[in-house]
Amino acid sequence: MAAHPETLLVTLTGNDRPGVTSSVFTALTAAGIEVVDVEQIILRGRLILGVLVTAPRDPRRLTTAVHQTARDLGMQVEIERGSGDSPSRRTGRAHVTVIGSPLRPGHLAAIAGRIADLGGNIDRIERMARYPVTAIDLHVSGTEPDRLRALLATEAAQQGVDVAVQPANLLRHGMRLIVMDVDSTLIQGEVIEMLAAHAGPDAQAEVAEVTEAAMRGELDFEESLRARVRHLAGLDAAVLDQVYDEVVITPGARTMVRTLRRLGYRFAIVSGGFSHVTDRLAADLGIHFSRANELEVVDGRLTGGIVGDVVDRAGKARALREFAEQAGVDVAATVAIGDGANDLDMLAAAGLGVAYNARPVVQQAADTAVNVPYLDPILYLLGISREEIEAADAEAGIVTPSPPV
Repeated sequence: MAAHPETLLVTLTGNDRPGVTSSVFTALTAAGIEVVDVEQIILRGRLILGVLVTAPRDPRRLTTAVHQTARDLGMQVEIERGSGDSPSRRTGRAHVTVIGSPLRPGHLAAIAGRIADLGGNIDRIERMARYPVTAIDLHVSGTEPDRLRALLATEAAQQGVDVAVQPANLLRHGMRLIVMDVDSTLIQGEVIEMLAAHAGPDAQAEVAEVTEAAMRGELDFEESLRARVRHLAGLDAAVLDQVYDEVVITPGARTMVRTLRRLGYRFAIVSGGFSHVTDRLAADLGIHFSRANELEVVDGRLTGGIVGDVVDRAGKARALREFAEQAGVDVAATVAIGDGANDLDMLAAAGLGVAYNARPVVQQAADTAVNVPYLDPILYLLGISREEIEAADAEAGIVTPSPPV
């Protein structure tokens, strides 16, 4: 074919029914043409089918056949003559995932406007989920993902929605390593504060104050951790088991791990917390790798000290790289999820850094932010829809909540 062949765009709209696509392509068969592109969507029973074909020698014959088919189907048809395919779809391709709870028309208008400002085009829109959050995936072309990410991060903050921008490449479809922070990410709350509650109200208040300052990045993590752990001196080591029983896993975490393990993903947790809790979490959830600090225990009681090196900000990034090597995964194919300043190096080292309900300094530094109280929206960033998740669960006999009517 010529570099820019003459083409016809055939667009049918109407009520969906079995056999529509077959009937349309049957009508096109006799024209001796080639299919250049096809798009089809169904929205609440309404079908839109677009077929881009090379122009036939006798366009009238094709036009007559297509119009007759549309009348037989009770549908509307438009035929537009043009030249070539859309060149923008071959360059600067990205997936833009928008998550809102709720997601309003104004949110999408603003995001689409910023895409257009950079000369980008939205080639396709797919719904990834409609509950408990609404997630929409935009297939964008014509602008570089890095420029798009920077602009949309600002717009997302202004609109109060979450937006993730990822290059449309093979990494999105391959096996990845997911590395998660634990406190206030994989689980709700901070384990050290839960331990401090057993040491008395004064210790609890002092530990909470230092924890908050450390999460904001105002204190050196190792120094702040050792200061907090000193308040735990004298606690019976049995408290560690009691605190584990009190841990609340973040909603959606089990769904995320279960779903991605089916696809061969690997998981790791890296925590500035304590191995007694993280090791049990890893065993409970089926997580492959775990690293955290070890509390010193002598004669059945906490000494207020830590054994070995502290897992700090640099240590988390180092653990991510080591786990990637052990899993045989390129660092570019890792996803890191965290909420505090202690996670910044890990988020920067990963191929995709996700700030989860994070402090402002972390959201500004991460590739994207998720600010809903569930972890499974991470799946939508990886191109996995709610319908696919539920179908896989149903095959495994797992019952999932029904969506609201």
